[in-house]
Amino acid sequence: MAVESLVKPVVYGASERPPRGDYSRAQADYTCAQNFAAYTEADHDTYRRLYERQRALLPGLASEAFIQALPSLGASDRIPRFEEVNERLHKATGWELVGVPGLIPEVPFFTLLANRKFPVTDWIRKPEEFDYIVEPDIFHDLFGHVPLLFNPVFADYVQRYGQGGLKAQGLGACEMLSRLYWYTIEFGLIREAGGLRAYGAGILSSAGELAYSVQSPEPQRIPLALARTMRTRYKIDTYQQTYFVIDSFEQLFDMTAADFAPIYEELQGLPEFAADERDGVVVAA
Repeated sequence: MAVESLVKPVVYGASERPPRGDYSRAQADYTCAQNFAAYTEADHDTYRRLYERQRALLPGLASEAFIQALPSLGASDRIPRFEEVNERLHKATGWELVGVPGLIPEVPFFTLLANRKFPVTDWIRKPEEFDYIVEPDIFHDLFGHVPLLFNPVFADYVQRYGQGGLKAQGLGACEMLSRLYWYTIEFGLIREAGGLRAYGAGILSSAGELAYSVQSPEPQRIPLALARTMRTRYKIDTYQQTYFVIDSFEQLFDMTAADFAPIYEELQGLPEFAADERDGVVVAA
């Protein structure tokens, strides 16, 4: 039963239009059943074409862990059913996918992650939005995020992030923690034997930013450091001008093991870094 008095659309960043998605379908925790019967043949074709385009771009640009895990999504010629993915995902790492109507507030989002439930938007973009979409849709969420949830270390990091988010909410530090999410889970780079590779979902689901993030001389790439990352603003409507680089998912997990409360306290009142502000320590592309 939907709880309309509690479930309202949410907007992050600047947008001139209200968020799409049928929030009347959502439960109090913002989850909803995937309405698979509502997908048209055009919807399935959009997913197929998006998948084929992105898969062809991955070699030499995407993390090897991501490439190896991608087949776990299942069929690429249609939108996957969440329950089919969940059968494999739960066996691999104990995670499960849950449908949501669109963007959801921070506390429900953190709560789902803390309980190893990943919210996936259940609608797909229109054909005219094939190259760019303002809000995350089912292709971004499934293709970009879900494969690495099959990786045990990365899956544990995402859960830890959710747990940390609930604590940050109580400390008034969500903005600082959101930057860590942005620059790791959404737009992170990792150094592998073959060079820099992308593991962030926002990069992996973008036809243009995938090559740009790894190969372009324009953006700066610097080693991930919690304080620097949490003080760095980000752009939601252009390619990133700053990327943070890790050496392994184990490093990322270990880095977030500490209590962030002292870090939040230390950073309060310190100046922020602009999204394109240059640093002295640079990682070569």
